[in-house]
Amino acid sequence: MDWKVLASALAIGITAIATAYAQAKIGAAAVGALVEKKELSGVMIILIAIPETMVILGFVVAVLLLGR
Repeated sequence: MDWKVLASALAIGITAIATAYAQAKIGAAAVGALVEKKELSGVMIILIAIPETMVILGFVVAVLLLGR
């Protein structure tokens, strides 16, 4: 197996796991906050979407590694 393929798989896999963990923690906190204050829903949607940038960056790294 080529090392570039392994590195690309790790770049996607590790960032996906980290994003899932972060979104789980943020989602649980968001539900607790929304129970108390309904007006925070817009802020919570933004906070849940922010960790997705980790996967996007991992994808970019994987594409750059495979492109060489």
